[in-house]
Amino acid sequence: MKARGAVLSRRSAHTATVTDWKMLKVGEQVEVVKYAHVIAAGRVEEISSSGNVVWLEHSGPGVTEEGKELFMKSDGVTLRRA
Repeated sequence: MKARGAVLSRRSAHTATVTDWKMLKVGEQVEVVKYAHVIAAGRVEEISSSGNVVWLEHSGPGVTEEGKELFMKSDGVTLRRA
């Protein structure tokens, strides 16, 4: 049986905030967080070479036909792995 602390730390490491967006991979599932609220979730479609812009293909209810949205660090959003 694993220690409770080890399990919780592994879980939080998986959902940790991604500070360097260049480390994300195309196809990775992420959540977009602003003011401690998840405002979008989906799959990474493209990341800018600077790592300041990411295109996300949305998943879930209320997705438009295209289902894609651009997010920028300068807008005050953070990303975390879903």
